[in-house]
Amino acid sequence: MSNAKAAAKLPAGHHAETGKPARAGTHTVVIGTERTASPAWAGTHVAEAIPLYRSDPQARIAVIRRGIPAAMISSLSGRMGMSKETLLSSLGLSRATISRKEKDAALLSKDESERVLGVETLIGMVQAMVEQSGDPADFNAARWVSEWLTKPLPALAGETPASYMDTFEGQKLVADLLAMSQSGAYA
Repeated sequence: MSNAKAAAKLPAGHHAETGKPARAGTHTVVIGTERTASPAWAGTHVAEAIPLYRSDPQARIAVIRRGIPAAMISSLSGRMGMSKETLLSSLGLSRATISRKEKDAALLSKDESERVLGVETLIGMVQAMVEQSGDPADFNAARWVSEWLTKPLPALAGETPASYMDTFEGQKLVADLLAMSQSGAYA
């Protein structure tokens, strides 16, 4: 029996491949022809950064390995209020390659997916910081991150955080600076 047929016969909240109850916070999604129990953000749209930020590393790695839809870049740039061109440039992604993948409804490579999900992680970090610090009502973490990425920082020798977003190590450095800013270390 195919995974799709098996999943259709399972009670809600059960993993399509094993038939066992899925972990809390997961649901069954379809990516291509594969049906798996994945975090809610792992479907065809990573609309919420908080679940990504709070997900376990294995779940994030699985999404990166599988690849995210190229259309996520347009969605992310819209949520951030940042031009797609600026986002692609900061991530070191080729406009032609991404446009072709969007047109073909293709998935991003592991490397491309990791870069895009790195931005989603930053947005989740900021949202979590605001929630911990007070009232998150009317706060748009994606827009705040977009603005913050374009501001030169003394901790980066006057460079912008966006100029570091094209590598995993650069994204890690930017995330660490963001976390330090919450404590006032780089106010």
